[in-house]
Amino acid sequence: MATASMTNRRREGGGETAVRERILDAAFAAFMKSGYATASTLEIATRARVSKRELYALVGNKQEMLIACIDRRAKRFEVPADLPVMRDRETLAQALISFGTRVVREASDPAVIAVFRLAVSEVIQAPEVARVLDSIARERSRAALRKIMARAQASGLLTGRPAELGKQFAGLLWRDLQVSLLLGVAKRPNPRQIARRARDAAAAFLQLHPE
Repeated sequence: MATASMTNRRREGGGETAVRERILDAAFAAFMKSGYATASTLEIATRARVSKRELYALVGNKQEMLIACIDRRAKRFEVPADLPVMRDRETLAQALISFGTRVVREASDPAVIAVFRLAVSEVIQAPEVARVLDSIARERSRAALRKIMARAQASGLLTGRPAELGKQFAGLLWRDLQVSLLLGVAKRPNPRQIARRARDAAAAFLQLHPE
């Protein structure tokens, strides 16, 4: 009977994928409202209009929900699999500008800033939030930059360790913007400001690494 009820609910909600997305949306909303440590699976199931049994079957426990919520957004930080071969500094500059524009646009989204604030506020009660955020979202961004730098290094355009080069570009890209956004003392940059920030960071980085 329970299985039949679950099947009917999935059909009504648009299939397993749609129900899973609804659960993740509900989990994210619950984490933002109540905090990760305080939010209960019952609250999440109620928001998602599913049973707790279905919630565990489609997503898992609360930590697995957190991981899925963060991973869903972090995928936007990846560089394309068909990253062009970097034959010259112009190609490298375009790759850096493209990545910089995307990462600032995504990471300055109010929902992402809210997750970072959640990680900070829960660092004592639920340190796993910060660990998951660092190991998935931030690492996805770092890995993407390492990939760009490694490609440039292989083409003879840069020297140095890809990880260190990536950190250097990230520092030039963000400066103090992320901290200011977390503190609420700066507004999210508009598309034109984001593009200019990415161009300036790429130019400054290439100036530090002359041909």
